[in-house]
Amino acid sequence: MNALRQSSPLAVTGKYLALAFYVAFALFPLYWLAKIAVTPDKLIFSEGTALIPSKFTFENFQTVLLQTDFVAYFRNSLIVSIGTAAITTVIAAAAGYAFSRFDFRGKRLIIALMLITQMFPLLMIIAPIYKIVAALGLLNSLTSLIIVYTAFNIPFATFLMQSFFDGIPKDLEDAGMIDGCTRFEALRKIVLPLTLPGLGATLGFIFTAAWSELLFALMLINSNDAMTFPVGLLTFVSKFSVDWGQMMAAGVLALVPSCLFFIFIQRYLVQGLTTGAVKG
Repeated sequence: MNALRQSSPLAVTGKYLALAFYVAFALFPLYWLAKIAVTPDKLIFSEGTALIPSKFTFENFQTVLLQTDFVAYFRNSLIVSIGTAAITTVIAAAAGYAFSRFDFRGKRLIIALMLITQMFPLLMIIAPIYKIVAALGLLNSLTSLIIVYTAFNIPFATFLMQSFFDGIPKDLEDAGMIDGCTRFEALRKIVLPLTLPGLGATLGFIFTAAWSELLFALMLINSNDAMTFPVGLLTFVSKFSVDWGQMMAAGVLALVPSCLFFIFIQRYLVQGLTTGAVKG
């Protein structure tokens, strides 16, 4: 322990350099995205390798916001992502609690079936999903995307929530019920506050997965009014050219909701670690 605390300056410097290299490596694609977004179209290829463009412009952002349907795509993606994240998290929390706290007939079979659903490549089931959605009359609707995304994300989200519930001692609930709480009250007052990190992580994962999903959105949505952002990006690609500046500008704007969402739930990843564990 003392040896770890008394690390040499060289070792400390090496750790910080390694961390800085990792951060730079991870953020470089985002920087390049922003760099192309603010580069004038005529300079994108002539200054392709320059780290800093010689001129800056916000014309690409203005064009994306005012002359394209990006705002509509953006709104559709928000509706689908928030709806999917909320519904999936509620269902996964209930299922994860049931798997963690109760033993019932068919439990292992249900878990096995949920695991099996994660083994099939999406390309194998996109045709049956399309036929089902078409038969229900839900093609070209955001409702179809929310239903499909929820169905495919529930298994992983359930196992994720189950792991958080498994980490909470059952004695806390027993103590609450001994003090007069019903099981539902013990769940609401004791268990759920402790699982806020799990709820936040599940919300974040599902929101990101729904926000960036392309395959189902491309197959189930043909109407321009119902397109989500990933499909809308394809509109910047024409038969003979690609509007790189506008596409990168749209990509930068698409990062805003995810960043704001994670900033909002970040406090829940820390809050709840001890909340509810102390009576009174």
